[in-house]
Amino acid sequence: MSTTIPYYAVIFTSTRTEGDKGYVEMAQQMEDLAKKQPGYLGIESARSELGITISYWESLDAIAKWKANTDHVLAQQKGIADWYSWYKVRICLVEREYDFKR
Repeated sequence: MSTTIPYYAVIFTSTRTEGDKGYVEMAQQMEDLAKKQPGYLGIESARSELGITISYWESLDAIAKWKANTDHVLAQQKGIADWYSWYKVRICLVEREYDFKR
């Protein structure tokens, strides 16, 4: 992910309920849909007992439009009803980044 600083990170941490109930398929659909949204920069995700998905965006406006996307709203409602026992969303401004690669 090559980005211009600053940009925004939406950090979604969660714990799941038992069973898949269509979760994996919907997660992939939402990732594919997010990639088509104006202002989308990238995504990173990991899941064990705690799931962490971080999506990266150019602006707060882009984040607000993604949150309000009709298909995303339906997925959010399904998540509350069926998939998550707990979640937290954090929106952060990234002012600096660095990495290491061997």
